[in-house]
Amino acid sequence: MELTRIQNLSLSYISSFALRCACDLDISGHVQAYGHPMPLNELARSIPIPPEKDLMLGRLMTLLVHQGVFGQSEAGYVLTPLSELILTDGSNLGAYVRAVTEVDFMKGWDRLSEVFKDTGKSTLFEKVFGGIQFWEIVKEKPEYGKLFNEAMASTSKSLMNGLVASYPHIFDGLNSLVDIGGGTGTTIKIIAEAFPTIRCTLFDLPHVVANAIRSDSFDVVGGDMFEKIPPADAIFLKNILHDWCDEDCVRILKKCKEAIESTRNGGKVIVCDIIVDLDNNDPKAIETGLLVDISMMSIYGAKERNKQEWHDIILGAGYSDYKIYPARLGAYCVIELYP
Repeated sequence: MELTRIQNLSLSYISSFALRCACDLDISGHVQAYGHPMPLNELARSIPIPPEKDLMLGRLMTLLVHQGVFGQSEAGYVLTPLSELILTDGSNLGAYVRAVTEVDFMKGWDRLSEVFKDTGKSTLFEKVFGGIQFWEIVKEKPEYGKLFNEAMASTSKSLMNGLVASYPHIFDGLNSLVDIGGGTGTTIKIIAEAFPTIRCTLFDLPHVVANAIRSDSFDVVGGDMFEKIPPADAIFLKNILHDWCDEDCVRILKKCKEAIESTRNGGKVIVCDIIVDLDNNDPKAIETGLLVDISMMSIYGAKERNKQEWHDIILGAGYSDYKIYPARLGAYCVIELYP
């Protein structure tokens, strides 16, 4: 009934913190180390928690099993594909869970309605933190900055492993590729290892690449994408354009176009991002894209785009054509831009 749906939506924040609790207690790690289905009492002792809290842990696990985070047999709890993703020695998406449930990330959501009533342009985050932007908080709090970087690296690892497996043909015939805004190098490392014949380059701001992974499989270059991008057959942009307004996206894409046009092959730009109204058979993927959009709006003052908005910035940057590939990466898709 409708009441149940309203209750479910209103209490959905509990799911976020139940998952956060599982990460903080490293329940996945304990179940993995046990090696076979793990009874509740064994899980409780391995964490460890006081015996009087065993039943509380059982209630938490009941929710997480129902949501598919863990599995359960008569013998005990087992890992699922979801709980494997939050293993510290795996994809480590637990870092993402922790980052988006930190106080500085969660604070002030109850004031979202105020943003709509204001005449100013400040984001929810700026309103709550007295005009301070999210990136300033990240810089001022090194521990959270480190967690945030780990979160971005973990999502990149999971997303990129899916991308190179689902769309290997987009890398066919490329001799060189530059990853724009690639952070510390998680994305470019995966591309370089999957396609060793491509000369790969990580490109980001100098202070960012100063902390990048060092590898013989790719080069590292510091610079500003608004000024000049190293030439290559392909420019790769993953989760970059959603950080910027339409005008800045056009500026970035124009610089990318200059970079690929200076190579003999003509080149292309490869974008991996969310299209909020893309045809998708997974309702959770659609909902995730819409949730990320509200998050981008409220925290960064940015947005996820629909098909028309992507069309406008691509053609506005002077590209002759583009291709959107069918969704195979959950909420994300791949777009190829041609000069």
